[in-house]
Amino acid sequence: MAETPPTTGAATSGPTEDGERPAQQTILVIDDEPGIRRGCRRVLQAEGHNVLLAETAEEGLATLAAQPHTMLALVDLKMPGMGGLEFLDRVRDVAPETVFVVITAYATLETAIEATKRGAYDFLAKPFTPDELLRVVNKSLERGQLFRDRNRLQAERERRLLELATEKGRLRTVINCMADAVLVCNAEEELVLHNPAALRVLRDPDAAQEAHPLEQVIRLPQLLAAIREVSRNHRRLSQEIPLSDPAADDWVLASVAPVLDDSSQQLLGTVTVLRDITKLKRVEQVKAQFVNMVAHELRAPLAAVDGYITVMLEGLTPDPEKQKQILGRSHERLQALLDLVDDLLNVARIEARAVRRDIAAQSVPQIVDEVVELMHPLAAQKQVEIRTELDPDLPTVEADREELIRLLNNLVSNAVKYNREHGQVIVKATQDGPYVKIAVQDNGLGISEKGRRRLFKEFFREKTPATTHVTGTGLGLSIVKRIVDFYHGRIEVDSELDKGSTFTVWLPCKFEQTKDEQ
Repeated sequence: MAETPPTTGAATSGPTEDGERPAQQTILVIDDEPGIRRGCRRVLQAEGHNVLLAETAEEGLATLAAQPHTMLALVDLKMPGMGGLEFLDRVRDVAPETVFVVITAYATLETAIEATKRGAYDFLAKPFTPDELLRVVNKSLERGQLFRDRNRLQAERERRLLELATEKGRLRTVINCMADAVLVCNAEEELVLHNPAALRVLRDPDAAQEAHPLEQVIRLPQLLAAIREVSRNHRRLSQEIPLSDPAADDWVLASVAPVLDDSSQQLLGTVTVLRDITKLKRVEQVKAQFVNMVAHELRAPLAAVDGYITVMLEGLTPDPEKQKQILGRSHERLQALLDLVDDLLNVARIEARAVRRDIAAQSVPQIVDEVVELMHPLAAQKQVEIRTELDPDLPTVEADREELIRLLNNLVSNAVKYNREHGQVIVKATQDGPYVKIAVQDNGLGISEKGRRRLFKEFFREKTPATTHVTGTGLGLSIVKRIVDFYHGRIEVDSELDKGSTFTVWLPCKFEQTKDEQ
C-alpha cells in the first residue's frame, strides 16, 4: 500500500452498503512494514477511527491485553518472531470479542482456510488500495458489532434467566412454606406446580413432579370439576369439598382463580388454594348439635309447665291435692331448666378462661359428705341408697371448693339418675401415692363400649330404651373432665351395660410439712 495519502474519492469510500458510516471504533494494525502501518492509520483515522499500531505480534498481544475491547485487529501473516497464525492461536484468551483480519502478500486458498480455522474473519491481500481496506474494515466492524450485540443479548438473557430462576425459587419456597395446599395448572389443564400440603389431594405425588393431566393426578372429582369450570368460565370459584367420606369430617375450602393475560385476556392457567376447614365444620356440627339439644331440652319442660298451668287456669283440677302435685311437677321441670342454664354457663366460663378460682386446701371427706347430703332427696325419689367409705386421714387437695363440689355433684347425680330402683351408690376416697383417689360406684344401667369412647364429649348422652326417662344436658361429664385436667389429675371409667359403672378420679395431694422438713 502506497504511503501517500489517498485521494478524496478514495477516502470517501468508507460508508457501508446501506449508506451509513460505521461508528468510531478502536482498530489495531500489526505489521512489520512501517509503510503499511502508517498508510492504514491515515486511511482509518480519516474515517474517524482510533488506530493503534504494533510492529510485532508480541507487541500486538500486549496492546490487546491492555485494551481488550478493541473492535478490530489487522494482522500481518508473516512477521519476524511470532507469525500471524501463532498470534491467532494465542490472542483468543486475551481479546475474545475482537475481530481479526489477516493481511498478507502470500494470499492462497490454503492460507485463507488455515487462518479461518484459527479465528480470522477475513483476509486482505497485499498490495491493497484504500477502498479495498475500507471495504474489508467496514464489513469486519459490522461483524464485530453483531458479535458483541449477540454476546450482550446472550448475557442479558442468561441474567434474566438467572433472575427468573431465582424468582421462581423464591416463589416455590413461599408456596412450600404455606400451610394451605396450592395447585397451579396451565391452560392445558396440567398440574405444573404444587406444595407439600397438596399431597392430601393428589392421587400419585410422584407423578405430580412433572406436568400431567389433572384427571391422572387429582383424586377428588369435585375439585377436578371446579378447576375445569373456572378454566371454561374464567371466573373465580369457592367451594367446600370433602376429602373423603363426608362422615369422616375432613373438609377443605377450595378457592380456584383463573390466571389471564393482561392484554389478550387469554387463559394462562389456574391457581387453586385448599384451606383445611375440618375444625370449622366440626364446630358447625357442635353448634347444630347444641341448638338441637337446647331446643329439645327447653321445649319439653316448658311445654309441660305450660300444660300444667293451662289445666289450673281453666279450673280443671279443683282438688287442692291434685293442684299441689301439678305445682310440684312444674317445679321439677323448671329446676331441670335451671340446671341446664347452669351447665351452659359453666362450660362458657371454662371455654372463655373466665373462671375465678379461690384455690385453698380442701378436705375431700367434708366435701363428699356435703354432696351426698345434697343428693339424698334425689336418691330417695329414685329409691337409691348412697353409702360412703372415706379414709379419715386423707391429705387435703389444693383446689377451689365450688369446683370440687361441682365435680362430685355431677358424678354422684349421674350415678343416682342412671341407676335402677333399689340400686346402690358407693363413694370411696383413699390415698393413692401422691394422689387422693375418689371413686363413685353404682350398680345401675352401665355404659356401652361405644358410649365410653365419647363419654366426655359435650352434649353426649347415650340413647337407650332404659335412659329415655332420664333428663340431662350431656354437659356434666365434660365439665368434670375439664376440672380434673385443670388440677393435673386424671379420670377413668369402668362400666358394663346392665351391671353398673365406676368413675375414678385422682387429684394431687397437698402434703403437710413436718417440723424436721421445715
